[in-house]
Amino acid sequence: MKILFCSSEVVPFAASGGLGDVAGSLPKSLNAEGQDVRVILPLYGKIKEKYSEDLKFIDSFNVSLGWRNQYCGLFTMEQNGVTYYLLDNEFYFNRPNLYGYGDDGERFAFYSKAILESLLHMDFEPDIIHANDWQSALVTLYINVYYRHIQKFQKIKTVFTIHNIAYQGQYGYNMIADTLGLPQEWAHHAEYNGDTNFMKAAIENADKVTTVSPTYAQEILDPWFAHGLDPILREKQHKLWGILNGIDYESYNPKTDKIIVKNFHADAFIKNKAVCKKELRSLFNLEEDGSPIISMVTRLVGHKGVDIVVQAMQGLIDKGYQVVVLGTGESQYEEFFRDLAARYPGRVGVEIAFIPALSRKIYAGSDMFLMPSKSEPCGLSQMIALRYGTVPIVRETGGLKDSVKDSQDGVGNGFTFANYSADELYGACMRAYEGYQDTKGWRVLVKRAMQSDCSWKNSAKEYIRMYEDTMKLW
Repeated sequence: MKILFCSSEVVPFAASGGLGDVAGSLPKSLNAEGQDVRVILPLYGKIKEKYSEDLKFIDSFNVSLGWRNQYCGLFTMEQNGVTYYLLDNEFYFNRPNLYGYGDDGERFAFYSKAILESLLHMDFEPDIIHANDWQSALVTLYINVYYRHIQKFQKIKTVFTIHNIAYQGQYGYNMIADTLGLPQEWAHHAEYNGDTNFMKAAIENADKVTTVSPTYAQEILDPWFAHGLDPILREKQHKLWGILNGIDYESYNPKTDKIIVKNFHADAFIKNKAVCKKELRSLFNLEEDGSPIISMVTRLVGHKGVDIVVQAMQGLIDKGYQVVVLGTGESQYEEFFRDLAARYPGRVGVEIAFIPALSRKIYAGSDMFLMPSKSEPCGLSQMIALRYGTVPIVRETGGLKDSVKDSQDGVGNGFTFANYSADELYGACMRAYEGYQDTKGWRVLVKRAMQSDCSWKNSAKEYIRMYEDTMKLW
């Protein structure tokens, strides 16, 4: 199958979160399974600077957007066996950041329409166009409104993936005519509760709607998780698939990772993981004793569960845990952890920053990894922790529930709790603490964690099954 994968961010070119990781890994894994997956993204200024010698110009054309008529350049490059197409417009994409501008709706409406227009200028005819999150959601609508009469587009199917339903591309109603340029008879596809809603348009128009874990696919049918979109999702539930993300096993590999102080793997980890723990203690000035280290690498915001961590933290320290925290976020939580580190030197280490290299050392050197999110569409951190033999403690939501199973049954790979409460979080941490005291049993659990399959291989096969099912439609 030939698939055009649309993403506003792609590792290693540009990324702000999990979407970039998926767009950087999944196409590569699908190609390894015999598919022809190509990726199309904006040509941000920083990409142009770094990869200018690799970019090959294909063509230029204009894109109509409401009353606007904007230039678009089409470039291509190849990396790691994947063909990338990059859409150039200096006004929209030559900016310091990916998002956060007052005209983001216009910028990514242009991106969505330019994707379809670019197909008229490239030697590639996809069977499926796969859009991701609100930034490319309008591809699924624009193809039906403006392009179905063209032979090249008549058989193309569309897939839309919701990576995080909290970000929907919501704008004022007047954007439908002024910016999107939709004819009146199509306006209701992009309208929701009196506003323009990019994601709603994709749910209406895509042939398949997927999410990044099976549990999240069920959760977003519930008003508590859906941020207002549950009625339309229940109506279109027949389109919905949940496929758990994976992580890049080449990048996240404790056996070859050059960042960590000592390499290890599932069949030989005891001695070298202990060396990584010793280095982590040194980095955060923690006492050298027999305490387990529990860590968090996270955005310090409420929906990541930081509020219940704050409530439980005193009990964890009193019990004997050492704590390591890396992240930035809301000022109240940043101040809490700074104060905690000041009050408990040698027991608590905190770095209010985003430092990818340090995060690797934390994954490798910690004993447990805490991830008590209110909601988590998929989550990658718990999978990285498993890969590095750091036992995750998670709340049973979204991809956390799908990737971490409680070890009480003797076959699980971590510790879980169901309800969003500090008491249940604390209880799961206490069970982990007791498990840690059984040295032999803990080593069995660590090995089981490292042997968990969080690679893209299984996920890629499930995506192929979904694509094949999509191809059978109409």
